Amino acid sequence: MHFEFHWLVVAALLLLASIFAGLVSRRFGAPLLLVFMVLGMLAGENGPGGIDFNDAEFAFLIGSIALAVILFDGGLRTPMSAIRVAWGPALALATLGVVVTAGVVAEALILGFGTEWRRAWLIGSIVASTDAAAVFGLLSQHGIGLSDRLKATLEVESGANDPMGVFMTVVFVDLLRLNIDTLGLGVLLEFARQMGLGLAVGLGCGFLLVWLMNRLEMSAGLYPILAFALAMLAFGGAQTLGGSGFLSVYAAGIVFGNRRVRALQLVGRFFDGLTWLGQIGLFLLLGLLVTPSALPATALPAVLIALVLMLLARPAAVLLSLAPFGFTLREQLFVSWVGLRGAVPIFLALFPFLAHLDPDRVLFGIAFVVVLVSLTVQGWTMPLAARLLGVALPPAPEPAPRLDVDLIHRMDRDLVAYEVKPHSRATDRNLAELNLPAGARIVSVLRGENALSPTTLERLEAGDLALVLTPPESNLAVDRWFSRRFASTAADLPESAGDFVLDADQKLNELAETYGIALQAGDAELTLKEAMKKRLGRKIGRGARARVGAVELVALDKIGDEVVRVGLVLDPRPVKNWRARLMRLLPERKPSAVDN
Repeated sequence: MHFEFHWLVVAALLLLASIFAGLVSRRFGAPLLLVFMVLGMLAGENGPGGIDFNDAEFAFLIGSIALAVILFDGGLRTPMSAIRVAWGPALALATLGVVVTAGVVAEALILGFGTEWRRAWLIGSIVASTDAAAVFGLLSQHGIGLSDRLKATLEVESGANDPMGVFMTVVFVDLLRLNIDTLGLGVLLEFARQMGLGLAVGLGCGFLLVWLMNRLEMSAGLYPILAFALAMLAFGGAQTLGGSGFLSVYAAGIVFGNRRVRALQLVGRFFDGLTWLGQIGLFLLLGLLVTPSALPATALPAVLIALVLMLLARPAAVLLSLAPFGFTLREQLFVSWVGLRGAVPIFLALFPFLAHLDPDRVLFGIAFVVVLVSLTVQGWTMPLAARLLGVALPPAPEPAPRLDVDLIHRMDRDLVAYEVKPHSRATDRNLAELNLPAGARIVSVLRGENALSPTTLERLEAGDLALVLTPPESNLAVDRWFSRRFASTAADLPESAGDFVLDADQKLNELAETYGIALQAGDAELTLKEAMKKRLGRKIGRGARARVGAVELVALDKIGDEVVRVGLVLDPRPVKNWRARLMRLLPERKPSAVDN
């Protein structure tokens, strides 16, 4: 029996080409998703690859699975702390923001091209969702950090806005397919039903996965397979019941990622690889599916739509959605500009094609060009925008290389092996002086071929492997001791991040005379971090700001909940946000959840 394996060879070669092209493109700051898309076009029927691929149903199936994996992985890596900080603004962007974005694009199509209103809203709905993977990949690539609140808002928005984009696309596809000319109350009821069912199924599958992982004894390699199966059950089960599968799988990932679960690190690494495979495969397939020779016919309206989206629709959506949440104008402008479009709009453009509403794939071509323009223009200029708007912070320290050892899940301790890197904080002090969190301790140190007791060592050295027993809630704080510090100086920082970088334990009275800081009663003996806590509360994220007299303190680096490095801004920019002005007039007021 003869089997044709040439497609397997082609797929393997495309994956290898994507990996190597991605590595090369990073040198030029190119968005990786753009590279994967262009590679798919080059491999297609009009490119040198000459592959004739037109199976939209297969692309839709693979795209659905890939997006489900990406969303589960996104939920898996979304800590509850981020949700608590950003759920309000992120939810506003993911609901109201998507509607406003689609509406502005639709109105531009109606006024500019005379497009029928249902078709105009369909196009607006298709291009309304953003892609966070591209955003954070580029920020990491260029060594740019964001304040905790700003970063959390973008992360949670990107995971939560896909279900809204899918829902609106399906609604307008149905209106066109069934020739219905009005929207009624039934749309809101259907929205509530889909989101409610999706959330219920996702939470149920997430808690079921946690329960099974902690009770089933099996080979280590089967735990990631179990997680994948439950993720697909969350997605497919919700879709089968008439709910939002995309919201379901995202919710399941959040539940699983924020519970104490056996083999969590193993599952995380597995889904990290699957997510990369999903992104590469999805963009390659979509690049293969497009016919470049047909794009010029839709290029002009598509480019105009992209410009409206970047310059009008997204800014309007952001300004309306974030108005109640106290973001500065600079932060809102940055959120507006980084609304990059990724695979979702191109994937959603398959809906009208499969419903026989777009036989020539005109909408697919429009979505493809919009994404191409967004990734090229916004993707390449995003690091510049972060610096010009003053929202860039030094990157967080390089994560500590760690290996988690599974203990019995009922034990309230984790055993983590850290590879000690040069310039990590753990090498700065003697072992006896390391201020590890309560309950955390180093139980053994492997140096070369020897296992040493920490009681016999004076100090850790680069290359050591430290075995640390730590409570789960202290993992992040311990990680920071073993993270490689970034080497930033005042010259590397944007103006808004600080003219000088100071130790957070430095006393205010030591700076008062030098920099002319007018201190309030009781401030003289406070350290910089204590002064920030006094004004902002205990939960201070990276990038948080506190006014002290005529200067401003910026939290640049933390270990756990403790600020360890502070930027000193000698001549802060005038505050244009009325809420921030009020905060400076009332520095002693109690902080709210929004501020944290």
